[in-house]
Amino acid sequence: MTEQMSLNVDGLTIPQLGFGTWMLEPEDARRMVAEALRIGYRHIDTAWIYKNEAAVGYGIRDAIEAGHVVREDIWLTTKIWVAHFERDALLAQAEESAASLGFTPDLLLLHWPKLKPTFAETIGALNEAKDKGLTRSIGLSNFPSKEWKQSQALSPAHLVTNQVEHHPYLSIAALKATAAELGSTITAWSPLAQGSIADDPVIADIARAHGKSNGQVTLRWLIQDGVIAIPRTTKVERAAESFDIWDFALTDEEMARITALARPDGRLGDWLDKDFTWDQD
Repeated sequence: MTEQMSLNVDGLTIPQLGFGTWMLEPEDARRMVAEALRIGYRHIDTAWIYKNEAAVGYGIRDAIEAGHVVREDIWLTTKIWVAHFERDALLAQAEESAASLGFTPDLLLLHWPKLKPTFAETIGALNEAKDKGLTRSIGLSNFPSKEWKQSQALSPAHLVTNQVEHHPYLSIAALKATAAELGSTITAWSPLAQGSIADDPVIADIARAHGKSNGQVTLRWLIQDGVIAIPRTTKVERAAESFDIWDFALTDEEMARITALARPDGRLGDWLDKDFTWDQD
């Protein structure tokens, strides 16, 4: 089992293991994106608010020029920041992001839900960005199920993913059910629980059985569960380790043991507006 896994949504192929660039300074973003593509990653995630879109674009061009990859094989995601949710501002940022990246993104997400402007205006503008060729597909990030369903009902185009925090300590069973209901996907940010999984004895026990690291086992758990994962790092060796997960599989019992690690206080990052409420699993 050495081939990288992908999910197919609306005729689009999304590599399940991506490289995230949250909190990467431009110099690190350029270097690590190029290295990630050399290693074999074919999915790169960024956002306007990360202030590294231009650097990500340079990293992609570096990898292309080095002969490691061609643009057509890369899935590139960026996000519309919440301050740009009015129609004109959203379209302007979509144009700015594409220009900064130097490439049309494959996926454009709304970064967090906001009550104002209305979902109708923002979802309408997101669809307009797609219709104008500023992205190949659209989706959401950090939307609870209720707002995800409302958004899809307002969207002529399929919302192909909802990018949310997910790792062994945070159950998102309700969101997964919503994804299945809507024919969509889940993308996990902070898939390694910001390093917390490194000392987990349950994951360590499973890792020893496979001759793998805790991080590799955790990413494999997500991939086998049909989730897209976007780990990030500033270390080339760590990026290579995270990508080396295609030559083993977890048993059903091992999958269940990791799933059972979820706990009520497992959420690490919560910037959800008080107007909304996370799903209760």
